[in-house]
Amino acid sequence: MHEAIIEDVPITKRDIYYRDVNLYRAQQTVDNLVDDVAATLNLERSDLNVRATSKGTFCGSVLSIHLSTGEITQGTNSEPALIPVGEDVETFSVDDDLAWVLVVEKDAVFQTLCHLNVCNDPSLPGKGLLITGKGYPDMATRHLVKTLSDCLPSTIPIIALVDGDPYGLDIMSVYKFGSSRMRHENQKLAAGRIEWMGILSSELTGLGIDKDALIPITDHDQKKALSMLHRPTNIMPDSWKKELMHMLHNRRKAEIEILYDKPEPVLQSDSTRSLSHSQLKHFVFVAQALDG
Repeated sequence: MHEAIIEDVPITKRDIYYRDVNLYRAQQTVDNLVDDVAATLNLERSDLNVRATSKGTFCGSVLSIHLSTGEITQGTNSEPALIPVGEDVETFSVDDDLAWVLVVEKDAVFQTLCHLNVCNDPSLPGKGLLITGKGYPDMATRHLVKTLSDCLPSTIPIIALVDGDPYGLDIMSVYKFGSSRMRHENQKLAAGRIEWMGILSSELTGLGIDKDALIPITDHDQKKALSMLHRPTNIMPDSWKKELMHMLHNRRKAEIEILYDKPEPVLQSDSTRSLSHSQLKHFVFVAQALDG
């Protein structure tokens, strides 16, 4: 990092790791060290000239990303585009007819929705934008979602679809409240307006999904859930804690894919009340079309 600062040449965390694999042993070690140094110095990671490799993608012709090089990353309605790192982004440009934003945990679900052109589906209430961080989101993905959260009109819902397990809920928490590891940057990355669309494990039993169809929670799931229950309500709302307790009580979790076999949608949130049941189906059941 000293070399990157002195010579003013950006370096990736991956580069740092591969410079001495035997010393660091794991990429996570480098990630933690860089974030700890930045937090200790009350700096952003970019101030250290350290960058993370982008992994998040988006789909939707409504979004254009203008880069500092003068290039433009233009979204399409059927093919994913890589979200550039924040240091390379000059501005985000969104079309006036954007009507909804859906952030999806899983790349597989995102790919399905993207290739089926749901961003421009005429049965949905306007054009949409799909985003995935492919699991826990990188800074570039969080930066995009944060910018949309701050700048889009409140009439445009920003909703998240994650697995009904402790890790899915933790991913939702990272988007909405920020991460504990990078709390010094949460003010610039936390997208307070994003809403949890699902899946809600507490709703599945009432919709006829047998408990045996759910996945048993593991020891890691239990440990994660218990630690999350101790978080303050300003970063772990009571309604979320209730979902965690439901998982622990039933000893079961649910992945997004379990909804594919249900005839009716089960996702609900205040931000999606304007969407009809048939419209919501497009978000969670559209993968059926691949088999049909």
